[in-house]
Amino acid sequence: MPYPQPLTPEDKLADAKKQLSLPPIVVICGSTRFMTEMAEADLRETHAGKIVVKPGIDMKSPHALWSDPLEAAALKVRLDDLHRAKIRLADEVLVVNVRLSSPSPRSPRAAPPVLRSASTAGTVNRSV
Repeated sequence: MPYPQPLTPEDKLADAKKQLSLPPIVVICGSTRFMTEMAEADLRETHAGKIVVKPGIDMKSPHALWSDPLEAAALKVRLDDLHRAKIRLADEVLVVNVRLSSPSPRSPRAAPPVLRSASTAGTVNRSV
């Protein structure tokens, strides 16, 4: 008699989201050069009834929190880790103003099931 396989952390998260009746979670990805477009995508996705997470800091804009180069380097690493965690949490990834390409070696292993692009080329839906 085969033993049931234990649930993976991803399965547990999906089950918890279902039990809590959470709306879909979408993470917005892309260069911080497109923060204005990300804000517009946030507005549209929120209007559509989704929970939206996106980059919260634009390090290209001057700020006292990252004015020291050493602190800025450490912050960048933490922000990258935080963004990858947001991707793992999400049900969908919305890429703003970048071309879709093959995953980079740093892409999270458990990608959300839907990847969309909000580039000027239009919206692309595909399974990951």
